[in-house]
Amino acid sequence: MTDETSKPRLSEVRERIDALDEQIQSLISERARLAFDVGESKGRLPHAVDYYRPEREAQVLKAVQQRNQGPLSDAEMLRLFREIMSACLAQQEPLKVAYLGPEGTFTQQAVLAHFGHSVHALSYPGIDEVFERVQATEADFGVVPVENSSQGIVSHTLDMFLDSDLKICGEIELRVHHNLLTHATSLNQVERLYSHQQSLSQCKAWIRGHLPDAEVIAVSSNAEAARRVRNAPEAAAIAGRSAAEIYGLPVMFSAIEDHPDNSTRFLVIGRKLFPTSGADKTTLLLAGREGPGLLHSLLEPFHRHNVNMTRIESRPSRLGKWEYVFFVDVEGHAEDEPVAAALADLEQVSKLSKVLGSYPRAISSEESPSAARSDDE
Repeated sequence: MTDETSKPRLSEVRERIDALDEQIQSLISERARLAFDVGESKGRLPHAVDYYRPEREAQVLKAVQQRNQGPLSDAEMLRLFREIMSACLAQQEPLKVAYLGPEGTFTQQAVLAHFGHSVHALSYPGIDEVFERVQATEADFGVVPVENSSQGIVSHTLDMFLDSDLKICGEIELRVHHNLLTHATSLNQVERLYSHQQSLSQCKAWIRGHLPDAEVIAVSSNAEAARRVRNAPEAAAIAGRSAAEIYGLPVMFSAIEDHPDNSTRFLVIGRKLFPTSGADKTTLLLAGREGPGLLHSLLEPFHRHNVNMTRIESRPSRLGKWEYVFFVDVEGHAEDEPVAAALADLEQVSKLSKVLGSYPRAISSEESPSAARSDDE
């Protein structure tokens, strides 16, 4: 029989919680003051971006993950610390981050997951505009989708690097569950279904099994789908929970994607390279001299210097008919000795060898939200 007297009284537990809350608040304030002191020690810099150090942030978050022993998950603990760092940085001036919108899309979720809610998020309708705003210094960074685990590469994002001087400063890996949003009270009432084409593709089996007679309409973004449905009870949208909240739509069904591990990788783009964090990835743009063994000549330096290649994509070079360039991801920072040695060898065999970015590898978490690959991202 349980001894009731051994259980802590509720009032005592609440008193302990109140005391801890006071300590936590005091420590957060102290951290904010120290972060301000760091900024002051650098002198009065002209822009918020000059205070931002993604490599340092990655090191802090990695340490948080390694220290975590529960009961909160890694995802929850990382989210808390990202928000603390975001708020501390915003003391100087909020970062301006351009993203592929509109509001309510998964790319906006990626921005907030990576930078925290204290940034000034700027929505733009196309990938081109995101690049342009960062290049023109109207935004400090940009966030664009680059790859989805089931739909493949976002070619438009890669093609932008052919003519842009912007750099890759970070990556975000997110996972999302698509939701059916509607004011209808049953599936029988749904006559039209709206979503972005890629989201429709990723929920194809569910749609076929549950809404076989509905008119399926592809729109520019999942957020646009939710906007159209908010005053149409005979219609439904496939979108994320963020869009559901913004447009006041109930979630009738959640997790309707065909592949539950569907994930999207986003790139953070900026105007300069950052130092190594100790756990980095480098993205290269390569082109070789035409002839037999072209690809082998470009990849052999990585093998020679024991550099692990994690991805390769080819795209038309736009410089000549049937000429291609290669986007290559390797483990390590461009300043790391093995990668630097491989890059030096590449200079001898390639006609183009460009470092698009060396940046901290995404800290993935099973509970992180994510997105479906599309121009909606």
